Amino acid sequence: MTMENTPKKGMVLKHPLYGKGSIIDINGTILSVHFPNRGNMDISVRAEGLEWFEDESTEVITEGDSGMPQIERTLRKILSEFSDLQGTVELGERWKGGTLILQPEDKSLKPKEIPIETFFHKIVMVRDRIRVMEQQINAHSVLSDAEKVDLQQYITRIYGSLTTFNVLFKNQADYFVGEKKN
Repeated sequence: MTMENTPKKGMVLKHPLYGKGSIIDINGTILSVHFPNRGNMDISVRAEGLEWFEDESTEVITEGDSGMPQIERTLRKILSEFSDLQGTVELGERWKGGTLILQPEDKSLKPKEIPIETFFHKIVMVRDRIRVMEQQINAHSVLSDAEKVDLQQYITRIYGSLTTFNVLFKNQADYFVGEKKN
C-alpha cells in the first residue's frame, strides 16, 4: 500500500469510522466514496483521520464493458440470486388501469375495489418470495436430498395453484408453472 498526498478517483480511502471505501468521484474538496457496507457517501478531504492509497488487494470500482460500475454489477448478481427482489415483471396491456372488484353475495354489503396494478404487484411478490424459499431449501446444508425433494414438491404444487393468475402477466416467461402432466 502506498500513501499519496492527493486523492485520486479509483484510490482506496480509509475512514476512521466507516472503514475502507473506493473513491468514485472528486468535486473540489469533496470525495464521493463507496463503502461496501454503507453505500456512497460524500466526505471532505479535510476530515480527520483519513488515509487514501492505492491498494492492489482491494477491488477498485471501474467502468466495465457495459458501462456499469463493477460494484453495481456485483450487487445486481447477488440481489438476483439471494433476494426477493427480481427484475421487472410487466402487467398485460389489457389490464393496465383496470380494477379488481370483489363482490360479496349479499348485495347489502359494499364491494371491495382494488387497482389491478396493486393486486398484480402482490402476486409478483408472492412468486418472488416462493422462488427465494426454493433457493434456500435447495442450498440448505442440513436438509437431506430426500427432504429437499419433498419440500420442492410442495413448492411445485403452490406454483400450480397460482397458475390462475398467469392471465395477468404480459410475458409467458413470468408465468407460474406447476406440475407438468405427461
